[in-house]
Parts: sequence; C-alpha cells; structure tokens
Amino acid sequence: MPSSTRPRVVILGAGFGGLGAAKALAGKADVTLVDRHNFQTFLPLLYQVSTAGLAADHVVHPVRGALRDTGVKFRMGSPISVDHKNKTVKLDSSETLEFDHLIVALGSSTADFGVPGVSEHGLGMKSVHEALMIRAEVMRRFEDLCRFEDNTRLSIAVVGGGPTGVEMAGALAELKRGPLKNDLAHAADHIDIYLIEAGPRILPMFSEKLSARAESDLHKLGVFVKTNTSVREIKSRQIIVKTGEPIPAEVTIWAAGVKGEPTAGLLNLPIAGTRIDTDENLEVNHYPNIWAIGDINGSKGKDGRFYPMVAPVALQQGKWVAQQILRKHEGKALKPFKYRDKGSMATIGRHKAVVEVRNFRMTGPLAWFAWLFLHLFYLLGGRNKIGTIADWTWNYLTFDRGNRHIMDTL
Repeated sequence: MPSSTRPRVVILGAGFGGLGAAKALAGKADVTLVDRHNFQTFLPLLYQVSTAGLAADHVVHPVRGALRDTGVKFRMGSPISVDHKNKTVKLDSSETLEFDHLIVALGSSTADFGVPGVSEHGLGMKSVHEALMIRAEVMRRFEDLCRFEDNTRLSIAVVGGGPTGVEMAGALAELKRGPLKNDLAHAADHIDIYLIEAGPRILPMFSEKLSARAESDLHKLGVFVKTNTSVREIKSRQIIVKTGEPIPAEVTIWAAGVKGEPTAGLLNLPIAGTRIDTDENLEVNHYPNIWAIGDINGSKGKDGRFYPMVAPVALQQGKWVAQQILRKHEGKALKPFKYRDKGSMATIGRHKAVVEVRNFRMTGPLAWFAWLFLHLFYLLGGRNKIGTIADWTWNYLTFDRGNRHIMDTL
C-alpha cells in the first residue's frame, strides 16, 4: 500500500493491546505509538518482582526495541486533549499528532471501590514502581523483626482473591518459608500472611473444585484465607472489616480490582462505567474512526458483561482493531469482535497451580509448568526470557531469591 494512501493511525498506550495493534498495522498504515513510558511492563509477573522472585528489569522491555524494523514511530508522552473536528491529539510534550484513526489503549488503574484508606495505606500492583515499593516495605519490616528479636509479629494482608491476589499471597508465603527463614528463622516465623476476599470463595472465575484446591494449597503454605470478608476501611496497621474483628496488617497489598485508566476522561469520549463506550466492532459509539481496546474498552460479550480486564482480551482486540481499520480504509464492512476465551490459570507456589480451559481442568506440577511456559512465551525480549529462566532456575534449585534488595524508589 503506497504511503500516500495509508491511513494515519495514532495509538495511545503501549501495553499488550496497543503494541499488538501497532505491529499488526506495521507496513500497512502510518502508525505513531504513544506511551508515558519508553517501556512495556509485563504485568502478569509484577508480583514476582514484589516478592523478590524476579529482577525488575526482567519484566520490562523497551518500546523502541519491540518496534525495531517495523516503521512504527514512537512518542513518549501522555495525551492531554483530542480535537475531534480536526482529528488531532495533543500530548503533554506540546506535540500535536494528526490521525485518520485513533486507538485508545490506555489500560487500567487500581480501583478502590470507595474504600477509605486504600490510597493512603494500601500498596497497588499496577507498575514496576509499586512492585518495588512492596518489596522494599516487606523487606524493611522483616529487618525490623530481625532487630527486635522478640515476639513482635508482622502481618501482611493481600486484599482480593482473584488470580493476582492468590499469586501474591502464595509468593509471599514461599518467600517467608524459604529465603527469609534461611536468613533468620525466628523473624520469618513471626510473619503472618492473610488473603482477604469479599466473596464466598477465592478465584471465583474458576470452578468451585479448583477454587477449593487453590485455597487448600494456600492453607498448606500457611496463608490465612478469609472469604466472605468485606473491607470497610484500611488503616495504617489494620484492616477494618464490615463484620468481625479487625485484621492486623502492617503491610496491605490491594489486589481487589482495577478500573479503566482515568486519563481517558481527558479525551471527551463517552464513558460506560469506567471504560470508553464502544460498540461490538470496538469503535467508540458516535465517534467513527476512534477505537478503544483492552482494559479501557467498553464492549460487552454475549453474556451482557464487559470483557474481563486480562491480557488475552487486549492481545486479541489489538490485532482485531488493526484488521477493522484496514477493512474500513478499503471500504469494507466492519465485523463484530468475538473474544476467544482460552481459559484461565493461576499459580499458588512451587508445583502448585490451577488451569481451566472450558471443561478441561488441571492442577499440581503439570499446571505449574504450563503456567511457567505460557508466561515465558508471552514475555517480550530474548534478554528478559533468559534472565527470567535464570532467576526461576536459581530460585527452584536453591530455595533462595537473590533479589531481596531494599531499593527506595522515591
């Protein structure tokens, strides 16, 4: 397709969806990808950075490196306004980009659901910065226990019983049982780990049998799992619940949910809940040639619910919207997006994981190795893959974690 006839496409956000769309359009459109960071973060493995299992630079990859030899342009910045009439988007770098099509792939941010104290006393799980803050806080409190040499207890609470919360609680338990116990057993023995879930069971997107298996595995690791426990308020040293006694928590990790990235509100687009209101074709309602994908997308599936805020949705929508733009540019009719659910998986700890793909279910070591392989497959960059394999192998063979550094990021 000659350059003069190519559609000009601006993509806001270099996450799974935005980067996937950019690669799919490379060579077929004049594409500019915009992100406030010059790297993509592999969010599914952030919890391992938080718990000293992986080095932080193993879960990020330079955007320009991912776009090398594609012809896609990159701009580091954030959108501050969109001129819909003139089809331009202004960045905080004062640059104005013209477009024929705009793809909004801004992702999501932590949702506090109106619970007081989350922003003040809770630690989120949406960036490398936050992951390093969690790691530093946990290790600093452990050093306090080592210094006290008494019966003081350290309580770490993870709020949210979805995959992120379950994986975080399991990783913390293994950090306690392995490396920290080897460092100073007395201090490690005085660490308590809680997993708090408002619903009747953890991993509600899985079958009841797999949820029960995951809860059993967490109990074996020493995690106190509290279901049917709604959080009313987060305080500096405890969590106030709606019914029952407060739960001690010197460190509170908030993994209870996410919402559409608020930056989308600057674009003067219709909002559905916290997402951009889109039709079945992924095009923004009443705004032709503007598209939304990933966590910010407000389309609904056959069940009438928003698509889940998970990487597979963003990956599929990124490729799909690229096809839609090319179809529209060629005068062809648009096609409704259909999400192909490839199943769910969550890891609890060494040789402990659950996998569910339609009616197929798997637990134990095979599920654990499947989880490792799949995440390694989607991780960007050969250096990151090799580094991650090295860290995982070291952790597996030695029961140690070499990334137990307290690195303040402020």
